[in-house]
Amino acid sequence: MTNSDTPTERFRDSLYGDDITFLLEAHDGVSAKIVDEAGFDGIWASSLAMSASLGVRDANEMSSSEVLRTVEYMSDIASTPIVVDADTGYGDFNNFRLFVAKLEQLGASAVCVEDKTFPKTNSFVDGEGNQQLATIEDFSAKIRAAKDILEDDAFTVIARTETFIAGEGLEVALERATAYHEAGADAIFIHSKLETADEVLQFIHEWDDRSPVIVVPTSYYRTPTDEFREAGVSAVIWANHTVRAAIQAMQRVAARIREEESVIGVETDDEIVPVEELLRLQNVEELEQAKEHYLRSARGA
Repeated sequence: MTNSDTPTERFRDSLYGDDITFLLEAHDGVSAKIVDEAGFDGIWASSLAMSASLGVRDANEMSSSEVLRTVEYMSDIASTPIVVDADTGYGDFNNFRLFVAKLEQLGASAVCVEDKTFPKTNSFVDGEGNQQLATIEDFSAKIRAAKDILEDDAFTVIARTETFIAGEGLEVALERATAYHEAGADAIFIHSKLETADEVLQFIHEWDDRSPVIVVPTSYYRTPTDEFREAGVSAVIWANHTVRAAIQAMQRVAARIREEESVIGVETDDEIVPVEELLRLQNVEELEQAKEHYLRSARGA
């Protein structure tokens, strides 16, 4: 591989690298900065997490414009490649390609689109009829349209198949993945909500390295990472863990403050970060330096 100059090129190259690419979820600017500083290979801009941060359901209640605005904040503050969870593409091929064009303009490195119908239902929501797959033809059209509108060949289009989520088997998963690969998808995201990685690993074996494969072990988190390495997984996404951590911490701190009718405990027991850390993550120091530079110049100092 050649040296990569942009986040988009770095992410594309990492998918074809010798080791697994690791991505962690972020849902706003400050969480993106935290993931960036932690040293992950990529930021997963999760629709579930972004929706949760706004207090709405992961059912396309957060609009595509709100997603783009959030990605813009992430891109402004973080240098790590951003992979955007685009749900089912916000409509037909035209809606999706326009969304992808905006992502490219904002500095995202990749987009992931799933093969369910609009509006989407989160994969972990059970119920008869909740997980409806789009036709192979319609979904393939979205992939082709996205590839055609991109200006940067390194921008990665990931096709996520929800075949197992919808209760279909391996044969259907392979049929769909093959069609998406032929339509131009750069990588396949195979999803499962089983507590073991068995069906995912079986898919990867049958897929036989035709293109990079991405997994998200939310439910089968007990699977050792080395099993993914041995299977040839290209990327692992931990898809909702910063927002879940934030919710737990906020619930705990809020309950303690209410019970104690004071913030002394949470301050002295280090349950919250100092205000200075918050200001650091917001890059306040750069603003102060800019004030010194520009305002002193304006005063003729």
